[in-house]
Parts: sequence; C-alpha cells; structure tokens
Amino acid sequence: MISKTIHDIWSRELQLDNFSDTDDFFSLGGHSLIMARIQDAIIAEYGIEVPMDELFRKPTVASISAHLESLERTA
Repeated sequence: MISKTIHDIWSRELQLDNFSDTDDFFSLGGHSLIMARIQDAIIAEYGIEVPMDELFRKPTVASISAHLESLERTA
C-alpha cells in the first residue's frame, strides 16, 4: 500500500500519469524543488521525515517505499 501512496505523490508532484515504480526520479524530470515537495507529502502522509539525502539515494518509488516499510517495521 505504501508504494501506491508514494506513486500517487510522485504522479501529482511530477505531473505525470504513466511511469513505473522503478523509473528514476531524475529521468522523469524531477529536481530538488519537486523532491522537497515529495518530502513534505511523505511527512504529511506518514509522519516520517525521510532526509533529503536519503531521498536522492533512493530515486525510485520502489526504493523509497521499501525504505518506509523498513522504518515502519522497526518502529
């Protein structure tokens, strides 16, 4: 379920409808300002602040979703 929510956030912020959960954020036209909005949306949705450098190291919906799932399991 996390991946669906993250995909929806990316879709809204990147203004794209069709992309894969394994597509690279930067290849889709993403940049730091959009990533900051995504970070804010993740905080609003999950109450978890993923550091910006972590978001840049995990530039796919799949990798960010897996990271959030791992944080939920350890919480």
